[in-house]
Amino acid sequence: MGGWTAFLPDLTDADRRQVEAGLTEADAQIRAVLHVASTYHWGSSPTDIPEWTAVASWPAEQRRSAALAMHLKSCTSSIPIALNEVVRSLTDGDLPWTRSDLVWCLDVAGRGEEYDNGAHLELPAIIAARLAPAELVDLVPALEGLTNELLNDYFISVNTRRCAVLLIGQAIDRATGRRLPSRLLHGGDAFGPMVRAELGATLAAPGVPELLTHCASLDKPAAPAKWQRRVDELLDTTPGGTAAVRSVLEAFAAHCRPLHDDSDRLLRGLVWALSRQPDEQATDLMARVTAAAAAAPRQASGFPHAQKTAVAAIHLLAARDGDAPVRTLARLAVTVRNKAVQSRVQAALTHLGALRGWSLSEVMELAIDDHGLDSEGRLRTPVGPYEATVDVTGEKARLTFARDGDPLKGVPAQVREAYGHELGQLRDLVKRVGASLVAERQRLEGLLSEERTWSYADWSSRFLAHPITGPYARRLLWETSADGDRWTAGLPQRHGEGWTIVDRDGRGVPGDRVRLWHPIRATTDEILAWREHVLATGLTQPFKQAFREVYLLTPAEERTHTYSNRFAAHILRYRQANALMRVRGWQAGYLGTWDGGYDSEATKSFGGGAWRASFHHQLVADEDPHSYDARYCSTDQVRFALRDGATWQPAPVADVPAVVFSEAMRDVDLFVGVTSIATDPEWADRGEDRFHGYWHSAASAALTQSAEVRRDALARLLPRLSIADRLDLGDRYLHVRGNVRDYRIHLGSGNIMMAPNDAYLCIVPGRDRTGRLHLPFDDDPMLSTILSKAIMLAADDTITDATVLRQLAR
Repeated sequence: MGGWTAFLPDLTDADRRQVEAGLTEADAQIRAVLHVASTYHWGSSPTDIPEWTAVASWPAEQRRSAALAMHLKSCTSSIPIALNEVVRSLTDGDLPWTRSDLVWCLDVAGRGEEYDNGAHLELPAIIAARLAPAELVDLVPALEGLTNELLNDYFISVNTRRCAVLLIGQAIDRATGRRLPSRLLHGGDAFGPMVRAELGATLAAPGVPELLTHCASLDKPAAPAKWQRRVDELLDTTPGGTAAVRSVLEAFAAHCRPLHDDSDRLLRGLVWALSRQPDEQATDLMARVTAAAAAAPRQASGFPHAQKTAVAAIHLLAARDGDAPVRTLARLAVTVRNKAVQSRVQAALTHLGALRGWSLSEVMELAIDDHGLDSEGRLRTPVGPYEATVDVTGEKARLTFARDGDPLKGVPAQVREAYGHELGQLRDLVKRVGASLVAERQRLEGLLSEERTWSYADWSSRFLAHPITGPYARRLLWETSADGDRWTAGLPQRHGEGWTIVDRDGRGVPGDRVRLWHPIRATTDEILAWREHVLATGLTQPFKQAFREVYLLTPAEERTHTYSNRFAAHILRYRQANALMRVRGWQAGYLGTWDGGYDSEATKSFGGGAWRASFHHQLVADEDPHSYDARYCSTDQVRFALRDGATWQPAPVADVPAVVFSEAMRDVDLFVGVTSIATDPEWADRGEDRFHGYWHSAASAALTQSAEVRRDALARLLPRLSIADRLDLGDRYLHVRGNVRDYRIHLGSGNIMMAPNDAYLCIVPGRDRTGRLHLPFDDDPMLSTILSKAIMLAADDTITDATVLRQLAR
């Protein structure tokens, strides 16, 4: 127990004897009944057995003593949770409780053990709730200290803790005369005390405490009709009710930090109260509250700040008019990592789209916030004598300043000193633009798994002229068609005030429909021609498109029918694999040495939400019995399912659309290619013997589709290198002729073998050493690794790293 016991007054010997009188006899009597109840194996509450009828008829003083005896037992030994109900039953009716009884109970609880069944809280809370205010005044510090301790005790069951806090809080409120109940906006988080300090008078206004109490009583995400009628009555009869609701929610939207479960429940009710207001300001506030509630700490991305509030607000926000619901929900769809919240965001977007006649994909598209930037991705704002510019450069947002047209380095001192508020707003805008850029890149790449087309006008306005989407869309390949049958690929190019699509020779391509180009729909010659064009023009695409891998259904997968084993039986470094899955938008339970933690299923939606892929993987147990760290996992099947309303129906792999199958398998190939132990240059020196066979086979295995694309990129890049005469590209390896030894680098794993005896050479990738060599994409780190290793090894006589030199000298 905590320091609250120091606030307890001492009991006199006479008071203690009075409390404990008859305790021994009552303890023996109640134990006899409970001994009979134990034959029922505590399958139900002891108060439900026939023998309890006699206990219910005991005199009040005898039941009082029995309750005190049970409290003493609960504080000194672990007892079944079913005995919590025994204490409650013994205290039914008007028993002669005294202030000394409460002090004795608190003293026993403070000196005893603390058990997670919460039985030690039952009797003190009940007695405190039944004493007169005058008997409680000097006990308020101890009761408040106990309450604060309970609020942060997550071992006691939620219902037991909440009941104890409620009863003790009522006692404190009666003793202090507080209008706002202690259990609301309490000290269990930073938010409660902050709001009480800032909005004390507003929250204590007539009728407001009753309104807040009713809001905190909502137990489920959807408010029952009776609850809604009551909140309407309270809002109508409380002059400051609506203002209080909005003020608390405004404070939370600005606070944007994790809440205690009790505060979360209160805000959920307040969101429902806000939903009764139809104005645009209420919609904007609800959107900001939804975003704040669904946000999560960086170090715990799966735990939203206020999950109960987020779930309720998402549902309510989807039914409101305006652009704010669309923008907010679309942003959450690509940023939320909590599975429960994510599923509700998807359902809300589907519902919103149905109300407005849009598909889910179109909802996401129309919701991209331009943040006030013009079509060139720029916003200029005067700040005192300076002009601040927020603009999108490449794939990042930046803030710059100028004076009289002359650009300045950094932020002027006068701006920092005299315009701190404006500077803070601009920096916040840069962060928000940056977050939108990251989300939009992910959304655009997700469109590759969809069969969507746009009219020329919609394509131009939504993709090329948009300040957030434009920087990506202008570097992608698109196809246009006049009849929907014959499609011609090209790149966007400015044409007057608008945009057009031009082929590799710069000629305009006619057509009134546009779709995103995917190599799975193109011929081999067309794919190779576009790859060469991308390299020749120095174009860096935001993600692999011209060089994108294509995964076609194999005969083996047709035979397995319902799953693919193409990437099964690999050993992955689990932490990196799990992190990469989440970065790529897959939802997966974390593996660990607990019940249910040995298997996991990573899932991701494709095809605009119509299809779902599942990647199964299992924990590889550590040979160290004292280690509980999930170091490795093994890969298993990939399965697919088709959306059927709110459920998913398993589907044969042959029924999966080609682009959906290819995109899902590409992700799984990425997980294996990046996080397999075969790609760890240091693994061979520290790996366990049980994985040596896998490591050696995978480190020199036949190339996967991603490695084949990497080989094609290298075939086009290597002639541009100054060391091209020292390089020879084979089927699986890049051969490098150094001045000391010759080497071969595996194109899949990046591992290096040295001639003449194929000795393994460990080089840990460092900073990029590819110089100014243009790469057509930046989402294949292995390509850069192989190039930097080749450049280093071609000049192996200049290597100074002692670790590498020792290996070369062997």
